[in-house]
Amino acid sequence: MGKPRKFKPRHKAGANTRSAQDKPQGDVKEQIVSMLNADTTREFSVKQIVKRLQARTKKERLALNQTLAMLAKKGRIRQVHPGAYKSVAEPQHVEGVVDYVNARFAYILVDGLDEDVYVKAEDMMMAFDGDRVKVMLLGVPRPGRKPEGIVTEILKRGRDEFVGRVDMSYHGAYIVPDNRKMHLDIFVAKKHLNGAQDDDKVLVKIINWPDEQDNPDGQVLRVLGQAGEHEAEMHAIVLEFGLALEFPEKVMAQAEKLPDDLTDEEFARRRDMRKVNTFTIDPDDAKDFDDALSVERLPNGNYEVGIHIADVSHYVKTGTLLDKEAYRRATSVYLVDRTIPMLPERLSNQLCSLRPHETKLTFSAVFELEESGKMVAEWFGRTVTYSDRRFTYEEAQEVIESGQGDFAQELTLLNNMALNMRAERYRKGAINFETQEVKFVLDE
Repeated sequence: MGKPRKFKPRHKAGANTRSAQDKPQGDVKEQIVSMLNADTTREFSVKQIVKRLQARTKKERLALNQTLAMLAKKGRIRQVHPGAYKSVAEPQHVEGVVDYVNARFAYILVDGLDEDVYVKAEDMMMAFDGDRVKVMLLGVPRPGRKPEGIVTEILKRGRDEFVGRVDMSYHGAYIVPDNRKMHLDIFVAKKHLNGAQDDDKVLVKIINWPDEQDNPDGQVLRVLGQAGEHEAEMHAIVLEFGLALEFPEKVMAQAEKLPDDLTDEEFARRRDMRKVNTFTIDPDDAKDFDDALSVERLPNGNYEVGIHIADVSHYVKTGTLLDKEAYRRATSVYLVDRTIPMLPERLSNQLCSLRPHETKLTFSAVFELEESGKMVAEWFGRTVTYSDRRFTYEEAQEVIESGQGDFAQELTLLNNMALNMRAERYRKGAINFETQEVKFVLDE
């Protein structure tokens, strides 16, 4: 059993972090005021001020004491008690979101501030990554340094559910979060373990936020399986990032009501490109086909090349449940062994998939090109297309290399145009980024 990670203060909260060897420059009165204003929350002893300003001789120390008394009398600094002074400036408070860099400190991302605010872990008031907090700025930062602050209030918790591994203890268990920005383990009493065993992956909900120097309390909502097992780890990723495996019933019902039939009335509103040779090129494991290419020789000897994507907007109207769910998901997510789609399968794999030998509503960019690839004209708009062939990357490459197979002439022409365009881009200074695509081949 590993030792649970707990909050460990290293030095007194609010302690000044600036080097005592940094000697301010300029007039001594301004040096003193600047020094105190750099941390408006702290009181400085005469001894500390003497050390910072490097008053070495008895004469210098006497003069410094006189200067401090004079500044206090004029109201430029405040004497807290004999032998201790503080800034008269009122601390500034700002609001922002926590970005926990590591277990030692965090930055607060504040709208309207050019720089993020640096906060030490012991000054975080047990705020976690993603929380919205109020921060008191310590003072005017030195040139080249980020402003520093102390969290004074947690306004809104960013999240209360975490995925982690169970580490059993005598009184219950500590959940070690997968989230690298969560630097405390979550304690779960035996009555809240929900059947979880040592080394299980679980989803845990925080039910009691910690006071200073304590671990949060939680309860296990769901046991995902043993840590390291495939399904347990996949579900852990899904839950950790808040991905939704299933669509709400009302969203699914709306998707199922979308009509399959395409009408002549709709075709009449679009450019009809069904008779133009059109094909898709995708990975061999693709389940939906988002885009297609078409090519046709024109009477003037040029070529008309079309790039087509499914017209999702025909089916997903603004403000509908489908639209709101797609906006919430933002994008499809591709994991090693599964896809979590932005739209229900009725749309992503059927109505809006440019499957071979099916007529589809599309949005297209159509270009008139010379054989070299030089563009003569362009057109953008809604179309209706028909995919004649589905190629995998490997199949298309084999046709290009051999010159044999379906649409060999079209594929060779498009490839030559692409090579010419690429060479022209490089000639004009484009950068060639060569990367290797990572792909996983899974067994049973």
